[in-house]
Amino acid sequence: MTTTTRTRSTPTPTDRAPAPAPTRLRRAAGVAALVEAGTFVVGIAMFATVLGDQTTGDPTIAESVAFVVDHRAALHLWYIVTLIVFGIALVPLALGLRERVAARAPDLSNATAAFGLLWAGLVLAAGMIANVGVGAVADLATTDPGRAGSLWIALDTVQDGLGGGNEVVGGVWVLLLGVTALRTGVLPRGLALLGVVSAVAGVATVVPGLGDLGMVFGLGLIVWFTWLGVVLLRDER
Repeated sequence: MTTTTRTRSTPTPTDRAPAPAPTRLRRAAGVAALVEAGTFVVGIAMFATVLGDQTTGDPTIAESVAFVVDHRAALHLWYIVTLIVFGIALVPLALGLRERVAARAPDLSNATAAFGLLWAGLVLAAGMIANVGVGAVADLATTDPGRAGSLWIALDTVQDGLGGGNEVVGGVWVLLLGVTALRTGVLPRGLALLGVVSAVAGVATVVPGLGDLGMVFGLGLIVWFTWLGVVLLRDER
């Protein structure tokens, strides 16, 4: 009687099963990634130019309210592009990436999708609150500047907490994708490393005093989203 022994090797990223055939969802995810990059470009450009007087320095409450009144249309545009459009595009992107990752890391694919969809919900909520709140502050400023100032403080606090004051949820999503890609090869290694570095900066914004790292996160994600969109569209042809 003879016996045979079998050895089992740990698969490397190149040994694993190839990604499943292209789907409309993953192609849509590629387009969505490029849209996300565009929203970041528009947001940062407006932040540094049209909205520069409000976003730099330390304006008083009265100055902030006056700025809202004078720049109401620009603020509406900024919130629509950077929060509402961004949040909507994030949904097909998160779902498309989940589908791409699922073939190689099904458990992690669910976790990444959960954080991606959670980020989309938070950003959309922030955008809708901010878009309505800006109009309310501007209208109230003409009749009761004091109450308009109080409303601005509340609006700024809620919107900032949900959609940009810290980047924890978005950072965790990008970090999970980066770590998963490094383990499985589902995305290019360079793209994964860029995501990890950017994500660490985003997660760090939760620490008081490190909020300025949000700009590092944002600039990193412009490149990350663009690169990701190109990869997804190229691979899903």
